[in-house]
Amino acid sequence: MTRSPPPHRADFACFRPIGTRWLDNDAYGHINNVVYYAYFDTVVNAYLIERTGCDIRQLPAIGVVAETGCRFFSSLSFPQQLEIGLSVDRLGRSSVTYRLGVFAEGADIAAAQGSFVHVYVDSRTREVVAVPTAIVEAVQSLLK
Repeated sequence: MTRSPPPHRADFACFRPIGTRWLDNDAYGHINNVVYYAYFDTVVNAYLIERTGCDIRQLPAIGVVAETGCRFFSSLSFPQQLEIGLSVDRLGRSSVTYRLGVFAEGADIAAAQGSFVHVYVDSRTREVVAVPTAIVEAVQSLLK
């Protein structure tokens, strides 16, 4: 099986800085794998809040995480500053699939690549519904 190469900075529509924390490191001296998922969640939701101009938790439909994944290419460690690239791979009727790249500050090649899928559900009944218009409008510029 051939492993695809790490993505480049140009593969992403926008970036958000994130500072690593002392507690992000594991016993081996690099950022623990589970921390990358917190970065993904933070970047996607901060982007949506900024772009919609509203508290996305208050929308009639909310995005729940249905799937995540991460491929690691190189090690990162506290006290590095990071830049998380964000794009949308797929905008479906009821879901959005995000692609994320974790870059050391200023690096052109990602140290890790993530995927993150939001499925939208009615905030009260939890039944699957269409992606809200505010979210569709917010993510249009991320399609790459």
